[in-house]
Amino acid sequence: MSNKKEKTTASSHQPKGMAKPRDVKGTLIRLTGYLKPDCKIIIFIAVSTIIATLFNVYSPKVLGDATTSIFDSVTSNSPVDFGYLGQLVVFLAVLYVLSSLFSFLQAYLMAGVSQRAVATLRKAVNEKFSELPIKYFDQHSHGDLLSRAVNDIDNINNSFQQAIGQIITSVVTVIGIIVMMLVISPLLTLVIAITVPLSFLVIRFIFSKSQKYFKQQQDNLGKVNGHVEEMYSGHQVVKAYGYEQKSIERFDEMNDELYTVSQKAIFISGIMNPMMNFIGNLGFVFVSILGGIFVLNGSMVIGNLQAFLQYSKQITQPMMQVAGIANMIQNALASAERVFNLLDEEEEKRETDAAIDLESMKGQVTFDHLGFGYEKDSLIMKDINVDIHEGQSVAIVGPTGAGKTTLINLLMRFYRLNSGRIFVDGIDLKDLSREQARSLFAMVLQDTWLFSGTIRENIGYGKKGATEEEILDAAKAANADDFIRKLPEGYDTMLSQDASNISHGQKQLLTIARAIISDPKILILDEATSSVDTRTELRIQKAMNRLMEDRTSFIIAHRLSTIKDADLILVMNHGDIIEQGTHQELLVQNGFYADMYNSQFESANIS
Repeated sequence: MSNKKEKTTASSHQPKGMAKPRDVKGTLIRLTGYLKPDCKIIIFIAVSTIIATLFNVYSPKVLGDATTSIFDSVTSNSPVDFGYLGQLVVFLAVLYVLSSLFSFLQAYLMAGVSQRAVATLRKAVNEKFSELPIKYFDQHSHGDLLSRAVNDIDNINNSFQQAIGQIITSVVTVIGIIVMMLVISPLLTLVIAITVPLSFLVIRFIFSKSQKYFKQQQDNLGKVNGHVEEMYSGHQVVKAYGYEQKSIERFDEMNDELYTVSQKAIFISGIMNPMMNFIGNLGFVFVSILGGIFVLNGSMVIGNLQAFLQYSKQITQPMMQVAGIANMIQNALASAERVFNLLDEEEEKRETDAAIDLESMKGQVTFDHLGFGYEKDSLIMKDINVDIHEGQSVAIVGPTGAGKTTLINLLMRFYRLNSGRIFVDGIDLKDLSREQARSLFAMVLQDTWLFSGTIRENIGYGKKGATEEEILDAAKAANADDFIRKLPEGYDTMLSQDASNISHGQKQLLTIARAIISDPKILILDEATSSVDTRTELRIQKAMNRLMEDRTSFIIAHRLSTIKDADLILVMNHGDIIEQGTHQELLVQNGFYADMYNSQFESANIS
């Protein structure tokens, strides 16, 4: 195990405490930027919404005219004008039908706009994952990253699809109602004018108070997802060590934190509805009293009072709808900020391929005064100097945390050097693009990785455009051909998620075949045979020996008996190379390596 593991463990704990206040305005502006490609459609949606809303807003005035006509007929003992009422009914029916059609059109178009915007955002997040340095993934749990890519984007999608159309409708409704109120009675409109700004002040105040809790809610949701993902992926270890109760206790603690902040966020935001109701009812009472006086003194007809009372109730409705979707809006903004924080992370800089013929490179590697630390102020490697000749097999050994895998990660340019340089055939790796540098290597790791697909596709992953013959030859060279042909579908066998339908040893054979087919200049084996039985290990070792002929190879091993034939053995401890030489040379030195080897030999004899 390497220093990477120690670093990952140390950095996996997320800081606690109150989340930093969000930049609501900046997040909102940036989020709406994803709607710009559909700005023409959005304008059409806005027009449709305005038309539908205006039809709805005008209908109370038509109903008021009908009421006035009936009232005048009753008070004057004249017959009711059914012809006029019939015209009003037909006119109302047309208004309602047109309003419904335009509302349907708005909802249909908005669904397409929101889905395209979210698809663009989801694509940006996916591309960002491929551009982020490995250090970022070391410092964030997989569950939290998945929460940003799935849950947070779903929140944004819901907001786009529901909230935007509702906001347009609400704004147009408020403006339209105010205009109609002014037409009916400017004096009564002054009464309502007091309640409207008061409503907006209430919304703004409550919105600002609940904002921080919605941010904390999404952060805590990410932690819960991270814990669930961690416990699920390691469920066998959890059960083997009887960790179920502690796992439940940890989950309960995180879940309680999520519950607490979610309750506060929803409770504070939920205060808006009763507050808006209260303010709306106050306005309704005052309008009823004053309007009744105006009707009695003849300065207003009863139909207009009826329409005005409807408007006074309706004007609070859109504001209450905004209050009702405030939870969704705040949730979406909290999610958007988390997604944008991810998108704003520093990427690995794109590099231009150097004008170098990689095919002519042989694999001579030089570590020149190498210095590195995962933290700038804490170096774990201070001065590594090694010359490795073309075609040499180099074994890297040492106790857990010595820096073996870290050295390989630096060779692969997974991390930046603090000092020194790494040369391949005299060419500084920094002069090559990362893609060029990594194309020189093939890795077989202790932890196998296979994707959902056929065995043929997984082996062919090592070489673009690999032929059937190359895939078969690679499988045979890795001694995987026999077990593959015994499977029901052979090379067309579909591997499930995490390839759980084959054994761990068989997974390792497939990853070795994948490395073989890539035909690398430099081969890296990190405990490649640790998960196979002794007999299979011997077969793989023979295949590895054939593969390593005339090819520079790095082998990380804990079982020293497997690397006795290596051309060079690097002995590492505390991030430094403390001994180097062949197996026999190191035994003669009777130092650290000799102690390690003899202790393993003695353990083997005892067993």
